[in-house]
Amino acid sequence: MLLMKLQAREKFAFLQLAHYLARIDNDFGKSEEEIILEYCAEMGIENLDSFDVKNFSLEDTLKNFKSERSKKIVILELMILIHIDRSFNINEQILIDKISRNFGLELENLDDYSQWGKSVAMLYEVAKVFIDDRDRNLE
Repeated sequence: MLLMKLQAREKFAFLQLAHYLARIDNDFGKSEEEIILEYCAEMGIENLDSFDVKNFSLEDTLKNFKSERSKKIVILELMILIHIDRSFNINEQILIDKISRNFGLELENLDDYSQWGKSVAMLYEVAKVFIDDRDRNLE
């Protein structure tokens, strides 16, 4: 929804960031992988074949996002990924705070962004149920 508004280089940087965030809690699960694939479809880019956490540079990746609009999109969309597994791990919290500070965004707004991400993650799960029910009824 929002990711298509990013520039090409920002989309690839966002994908790297999403993979890093999904692994920061040492629990890269099916729901996180599914959201990352949804991100790729929305952005019109291929997913990464592999991701090396050890060679990832957060600072270099964040330099790709120049506008306030892009930075806010990144935070909002990452909040969906954070909440999709219904767990806001302390490492995820620390990372999102670090990204927000790097972007110069007000930390007070993070609660609102987090609530938005939680709502979208929940609605995504509900939509999957609706789709699965509809598919079963058609069989």
